[in-house]
Amino acid sequence: MPQVRFAVDQARRFADQDVPGHNRWHPDVPPAVTVRPGEEFRVECREWFDGTIHNDDSADDVRDADLSMVHQLSGPIAVEGAEPGDLLMVDILDLGPVPQEHGPVAGQGWGYTGVFARDNGGGFLTDRFPNAYKAVWDFHGQTATSRHLPGVSFTGIAHPGLMGTAPSPELLSRWNQREGDLIATDPDRVPPLALPPLPENALLGSLSGDEFDRVAGEAARTAPPRENGGNQDIKNLSRGTRVFYPVFVPGAKLSLGDLHFSQGDGEITFCGAIEMGGFIDLHVDVIKGGMRTYGLESPAFIPGRVEPRYSEYLTFAGLSVTDSGEQRYLDATLAYRQACLHAIEYLTKFGYTPEQAYLILGAAPIEGRFSGVVDIPNACATLYIPTAIFDFDPTPSAGPPERVDRGQCAVSSG
Repeated sequence: MPQVRFAVDQARRFADQDVPGHNRWHPDVPPAVTVRPGEEFRVECREWFDGTIHNDDSADDVRDADLSMVHQLSGPIAVEGAEPGDLLMVDILDLGPVPQEHGPVAGQGWGYTGVFARDNGGGFLTDRFPNAYKAVWDFHGQTATSRHLPGVSFTGIAHPGLMGTAPSPELLSRWNQREGDLIATDPDRVPPLALPPLPENALLGSLSGDEFDRVAGEAARTAPPRENGGNQDIKNLSRGTRVFYPVFVPGAKLSLGDLHFSQGDGEITFCGAIEMGGFIDLHVDVIKGGMRTYGLESPAFIPGRVEPRYSEYLTFAGLSVTDSGEQRYLDATLAYRQACLHAIEYLTKFGYTPEQAYLILGAAPIEGRFSGVVDIPNACATLYIPTAIFDFDPTPSAGPPERVDRGQCAVSSG
């Protein structure tokens, strides 16, 4: 096993760790550890909500989740010799859930998928699903099943939802300016258009005092993906993947977290993957001057060869037309939304509630594709569901679908 360079005590909250991590992006968050180019090492991670989501049959914890605390990031990890303008090459050697001896925490034999309430983050389909819901998954080796979603079983493709390098002061300023400008266009929107810097519940490594206060007032939230990588939620960043990250500060300051046992393309419920704590083994190296040499200002990656082997899919298409019939011009996001809604409606014919179907699409290894973005005025997006994840045949046939009572996912009390 590679040497553990960032250790996590899974029985303790992230803020109480011997070596603190962070939950905001800022160039002045000091490195927690330094590694050498060519080194292989292990990083341990807390689940992104730091143990506040429970293995039970209520979604009150998801409803009341405090978004100011996320994400719990292990790092920063400085790489000797890395300088602005370089590329940091990161190989994902292995990753997995929390080992069994670490107690009943998310990742230790189980994980969860949630739908956030509209007034607390929402999700891709929050107008249709404004309340909080949850499904708890049990891990059986590489397979996941859920008491809240009967009839579904699939092989996960574990990956870090979030990994990236620290921004430079100039890049951080651009982030805050452009996202602040967006918020100003509709400052009272629910959910908000973006998340501005927020000192409340900020974790900034070993910073303290006046320096902590300064950085907490400037640091960027970790919710969106950006030029440094960040919360990209790419399900194929699994074992065997090689990622090339731009370096913006000395040492690169790599950080990561938000480990997922599985996820569908788009993580459409926002808390849509199967969230877990766990470990990840990495190898790092530096390509000097790589940003200019290859013209890269945002990450590129070579996906690993490890993924579930599904060969048959049921595919749903969506167009850039709203629910009310309004035509939009080549709106690929709207088209994917419509494809998701078509799939959800279809799965209800077999006995799932719409909320259960939504959770399935967030967690299972569905494939999302932009199939046509040139044929004006309609973009076409497609959603591929592996048929083998069900214990019944979900494809259309001459007879009607067999509707079975499949219970209910966990719901909130309010």
